[in-house]
Amino acid sequence: MKPDCDVYLGVLVRDLLEEVAPNLTGSWEQAVVMRHVALLPVVRQELERGVQRRVEENAAMRAVFAQALQVVNDADLLARLKDAVASHDESLLVTALDVSNHRLRALLTDLHAHTETSSEPRTVPAVQALETAIWRELVASTDRRHVELGRF
Repeated sequence: MKPDCDVYLGVLVRDLLEEVAPNLTGSWEQAVVMRHVALLPVVRQELERGVQRRVEENAAMRAVFAQALQVVNDADLLARLKDAVASHDESLLVTALDVSNHRLRALLTDLHAHTETSSEPRTVPAVQALETAIWRELVASTDRRHVELGRF
């Protein structure tokens, strides 16, 4: 048997709606089941695109860090950026991608704070371009996480 998560999630939603919820006597219990039914489409979407989102996001952050190498003058931050640019995702397992993603996101936060507080004039085109790249990635990251509720 080939496990098909999409099919299983569809069956689970149907069973919860048609078999379980109608047989519950309490409104609280029905609400709990309905909450899970409402969240299952989010799980389905994450299963479908979770790996791709993480790979894209990690690559995008590394591209921002490569751009930052031309601007950052703080030795510690520069070394961390170089390490991140040279890094790669070791595995396509979601847990492994999340480890990389969290590490890269923390570095992006540090880089963003550095650009906001740097003594480097913010009118320098390279600094402006880096700030724009950081903000674009933050917006794109939010867009990548968009889910459509109630769509199964």
